[in-house]
Amino acid sequence: MKKLFLSTILALNCYASIENLQYFDADFIQNIKDDNNKVIKYNGHIKAAKPQYALWEYKNPINKQVFILPNKVVVIEPDLEQAIIKKLSTNFDIFTLIKNAEKKGKGIYIASFRNTKYTIEIKNDIIERISYKDEFENNVEIVFKNQNQNSVIEKKLFIPNIPTDFDIIRE
Repeated sequence: MKKLFLSTILALNCYASIENLQYFDADFIQNIKDDNNKVIKYNGHIKAAKPQYALWEYKNPINKQVFILPNKVVVIEPDLEQAIIKKLSTNFDIFTLIKNAEKKGKGIYIASFRNTKYTIEIKNDIIERISYKDEFENNVEIVFKNQNQNSVIEKKLFIPNIPTDFDIIRE
């Protein structure tokens, strides 16, 4: 769950040069490489809206929805018929982090949150990728395709719809 949360933070951190970023919508490929160079690859779609809303829809190799909301994360796992609801102790303002990221080179920005450094790559004013080292020392890279920035995304898309027959785990 922490990997999914950190990935969401990263995806929303990825555009440091535009202070008025309100919305982000893109397909993604997420690669997680461990210290033995074993790579796990995920892909799916993300939608994010200011101030703190995101929906990661993982399609392969698993089907999963991860909702990032103010003060909580909701993970819906259809294959397991379960939902995990986790309260967050820190209400993270992702868009402020984006705004405060420092430019380090052509199209390269660095942002920090909770002792983690995120490298954000931008090309032609479009978020291309985010990379960081997670809490397990894995190298994580998220590559975005078919990006759409600042097209309005309705907030109702960020309301989790947990089927009534799913088990609910609260953390």
